[in-house]
Amino acid sequence: MNFSAHRTTTGFLLPSIHSAPPFYTQQPNAATQAVFTEHWTRLLLAYARHRGLFVLRVEDAEVSAGGEWDEVLRNPRINRRVKPELLSHILDAMVGKSLAAYEPAGQTRAALLHWRLPEEWAEVLHEWATKTGQLNTILTFYEISDPPDPSALSGIPGALLRPAIAILAKSGRAQLISISDGDGVRFFPRSAK
Repeated sequence: MNFSAHRTTTGFLLPSIHSAPPFYTQQPNAATQAVFTEHWTRLLLAYARHRGLFVLRVEDAEVSAGGEWDEVLRNPRINRRVKPELLSHILDAMVGKSLAAYEPAGQTRAALLHWRLPEEWAEVLHEWATKTGQLNTILTFYEISDPPDPSALSGIPGALLRPAIAILAKSGRAQLISISDGDGVRFFPRSAK
């Protein structure tokens, strides 16, 4: 069988291992499974970043054709798809390495993916506020995650925004503010203390 890389309809390049049938099943050999889990972890994080996806659910493995994770969790060229049990195992490993967090906490069926570190999100957030003229303006989390012009922050969950804002607050570049609708944030120029 020819294992080759393949470009999806969204332009994401799937690695050649994505064409290997054993990649879609849990392996009895722990070392082999650990290698496959590492490959899946890198693949899922890269795909999430490519598509701007923040949440992966075990149920995404059960969705029929057309789901937002479909082109990475399935390979119709070899008639394979990830089973929910394998995806659950992969999510658990990702959470164990702090590459994901179960969201909401207390369950193990949906995880928030950390394809950027909080420090990276902080920089993206501050750059966005600066470029869009939002410095010294109070913004709600909704205004940040649903901006009029799509940005790298479009759709970002509050659970990722909060730590990024905390990092900016420590450096004097943001202030978390309680407002009537929940939480807001004010951004300051880089030189502000």
